[in-house]
Amino acid sequence: MAYKTILVAVDLSNESDKVIEKALALAGGDTARIWLSHVVEPVAAAYPIDAYAINMTKLQEEAMAIAAERLGNIASKFNIPEDHQLVLAGAAAAEVRNKAEELESDLIVIGSHGRSGWKLLLGSTANKVLHGATCDIMTVRVGDE
Repeated sequence: MAYKTILVAVDLSNESDKVIEKALALAGGDTARIWLSHVVEPVAAAYPIDAYAINMTKLQEEAMAIAAERLGNIASKFNIPEDHQLVLAGAAAAEVRNKAEELESDLIVIGSHGRSGWKLLLGSTANKVLHGATCDIMTVRVGDE
């Protein structure tokens, strides 16, 4: 089966290249079929409630801008056009699933560390994306090698 629309979710780490390379192989090298995404979790979640004096909106905007720049740098290595680079805000798994539906993706490609034991029980982003997705999902083993 040839996938027409592939949403690639990356964490902006050095291992993102491996995930993108796998997606490009599945797309036959056709970057027009690839949508590259990164989700910025809400900045407010990283601060205690009493940190209300901090301008959370400004911090969130800065985090989004930094993510967009880093995603752009990664995308340029693979000639993925700017209009196919998505920086989303929210809970990673839900945002990836929602964007996949919106784009009518037939595949989500995401990296996974393939951990076991307690970390598996706690759930990874890849595992959370799996539950509730309406299309195929490919996890690419990264790290821990």
